Amino acid sequence: MAEIKDPENTITIELSGGAVHIELLPDVAPQHCERIKELTRSGAYDNVAFHRVIDGFMAQTGDVKNGNMELDFNIRAAGTGGSDLPDVPAEFSKIPFDRGMLGAARSQNPNSANAQFFIMLADGHFLNGQYTVYGRVISGMEHVDNITKGEPPVSPDRMISVKVAAD
Repeated sequence: MAEIKDPENTITIELSGGAVHIELLPDVAPQHCERIKELTRSGAYDNVAFHRVIDGFMAQTGDVKNGNMELDFNIRAAGTGGSDLPDVPAEFSKIPFDRGMLGAARSQNPNSANAQFFIMLADGHFLNGQYTVYGRVISGMEHVDNITKGEPPVSPDRMISVKVAAD
């Protein structure tokens, strides 16, 4: 495991295969970092499915409205919801979407990010400057690589729990 330098800005996602540690980038995207920590601390991400996982591209999760219904996973609705909090404005930067980077999912509106996020399974530089980068995997990327693929997966993997390392 990589050393956690800033526990207040590190998120741990527990997957069935093991822990994934993500270092947030508050100097790059402060509002996005605050949002993920707020939703994490409220427990909103616990048991939420990875509803869109494209091999060689990314793994998307964070639909706290539709993605955590254990037996009633709504395939059509998954990926359409956010939280009850207002959307977060874009915080685009020059940081590239390399493998392991955390990005904010959004609709066509650049200022529509809310709760959903994705982790890059491979470099995706065509996203640069169009989506907000706000973190990077510092350990556990092998567990992200093993998330069940599909749009949506037939039997989706879930974030068992999500915690801020400082807590």
